[in-house]
Amino acid sequence: MYRPKQFDVIEIPEMHRLIRENGFATLVNQGPDGLIATHAPLHLTDETGNGVLWGHIARANDQWQAFDGTAETLAVFAGPHSYISPTWYTTEKSVPTWNYEAVHAYGRPRIMDDPEAVLALLSELSDQYESGRDAPWRLAGLPKVFVAARLKHIVAFEMRIERLEGKRKMSQNRKPEDVKGAMSGLRATGRPDAAAVADIMAEANKDRL
Repeated sequence: MYRPKQFDVIEIPEMHRLIRENGFATLVNQGPDGLIATHAPLHLTDETGNGVLWGHIARANDQWQAFDGTAETLAVFAGPHSYISPTWYTTEKSVPTWNYEAVHAYGRPRIMDDPEAVLALLSELSDQYESGRDAPWRLAGLPKVFVAARLKHIVAFEMRIERLEGKRKMSQNRKPEDVKGAMSGLRATGRPDAAAVADIMAEANKDRL
């Protein structure tokens, strides 16, 4: 991933945070007929070193055939993003751009064969997204026969992250007055995603605003 110095994120805990908060990833690797990609939720199960990702895809999806522990795979995690209009800047002769943050995680997925371990991780994954609800759904509430039948239709895998790349492009290269103008413009749209980008811009530029 192209990462100019002012946008480069090198702190592993910060990249882990973005992974946890934006767990619906794009999984890319080489298939027999070229590149193949799957969109799937991935769960950070171990934060030691670069960390370990766990996930599952449909057994009917041939992408898992490459998960032999040797083939490199890329998991892309995209955070909040938004179009930035040059009309929000005070600097004249500016052009549009896009602000975003993302993490690329590289590793070599390996299939998990232990049903009990897979069930435990499925529970962790659903608990992560059910947290905070008044009546959260629980995997343990389903009949064991039903769960066992459903497990046959997925392939679970884990991927120890060998390399992490992070990027936060949030107008760090713009003048402070341009940053403030873009933040105001984003918030004026009334869109929650735009407001989220404005908040990240404020944090990324806090030392100079």
